[in-house]
Amino acid sequence: MPPDIVALSGADHYRIANVRVPVDLAPELAARADADRTARCDIVVDAGRIAALAQAGAAPTAALPAVDLDGGIALPRFVDMHTHIDKGHIWARRPNPDGSFFGARSAVAADREANWGAEDVRARMDFSLRCAFAHGTGALRTHLDSIGPQTMISWPVFAEMRQSWKDRIALQAVALFPTDLAVDDEPQFRAIVNAVARHGGTLGGITFLGQAPGPKLELALERTFGLASAHGLDIDLHVDESTSPDARSLEHIALAALRHRFRGRVVVGHCCSLALAPDAELKRIIGLLGEAGLAVVSLPLANMYLQDRSPGRTPRLRGVAPVLELDAAGIAVAVASDNTRDPFYAYGDLDMLEVFREATRIAQLDHSDRPWLRLLGSGPADIIGLPGHGRIAAGGPADLVLTRARTTQELISRPQTDRVVLVGGRAIDTTLPDYRELDRLIAR
Repeated sequence: MPPDIVALSGADHYRIANVRVPVDLAPELAARADADRTARCDIVVDAGRIAALAQAGAAPTAALPAVDLDGGIALPRFVDMHTHIDKGHIWARRPNPDGSFFGARSAVAADREANWGAEDVRARMDFSLRCAFAHGTGALRTHLDSIGPQTMISWPVFAEMRQSWKDRIALQAVALFPTDLAVDDEPQFRAIVNAVARHGGTLGGITFLGQAPGPKLELALERTFGLASAHGLDIDLHVDESTSPDARSLEHIALAALRHRFRGRVVVGHCCSLALAPDAELKRIIGLLGEAGLAVVSLPLANMYLQDRSPGRTPRLRGVAPVLELDAAGIAVAVASDNTRDPFYAYGDLDMLEVFREATRIAQLDHSDRPWLRLLGSGPADIIGLPGHGRIAAGGPADLVLTRARTTQELISRPQTDRVVLVGGRAIDTTLPDYRELDRLIAR
């Protein structure tokens, strides 16, 4: 990336010339779209906002100080709508013993019990957010383990993070706990709901941990949707994160939303077992999702890591939600980072461009005329209620990720490690935090 963009971004009024902008992330440019669904333009920046998306080389802007991007693609800052920054970066002190889902559960539970005080959670959250920020993320939703005393530790720490990061990343949080808790320990469940409401969060839960749907799930969903409605909360659930044929809670969630005439947003994450449903069943369930207005977020990196793992055996099942079929049926879909360097996923760095690149390959999103680049920004932003994020528009903030890639194929082929991230029109330092900063926590 030309270094002059970094220097130029210190000015109040300048032009990023000869840029390609994906029209699916900048609808006002749709009439100028080329075969790759991008439009060449000049981005005029004035006092931290986009003053215009001008015709490339147009006379009215030609006199402005400018940097020529030579046809490179500009993206809006990313929206990562399903993460776990309270778990992030514990792998070095608590690895997954066997790479399985249940190995991850037990390892996280042990680490949470031993180490997750406010200082530990705060330090790892901040480290995670600095990674996401350097990669270009502008909005992020995290799930927070909300079990026992952890609820009263992690939610206040998250509130601190949301305040301290408000000018850099818009943050949302979701309470995470086994949905069975709504039945097995209703007082604790109500305390979680109250904490979520107090902190302006979203109500979550995990609907499959090895037990087929039955009366207990139905009662748990009744209480979840009932209290969410009473408190005006949205819902974001971990659903059927398994390749087990018993993992069939998704349709029960859709039916509960319809039964309650639920007015809030409902997101269902993972939905791995849906990919194994016979065609007729898949079509029926997708129809219910559409009728209930549910959105689906697929987490392909973590699911490919965990699902269908057996020692010495190559996995046969992919464990990825049927994104193509969902999108074709009009269901709002997204992809996201999920876990980062913890027992549920040993890798990752909260880089949505990496997530999009790998999701394209894993779910075969290529060879398609669908607007998949929306998965980086406006798609998830709309799902989680942040319509001002993930777009490039005249009058909007000059929050951009500038790349040298000239086509979507070039964008996906390389990690784009030389990207420039602009926040309010100014280039940020994209140096990633050093893992050594966490050594004092890992030593525990």
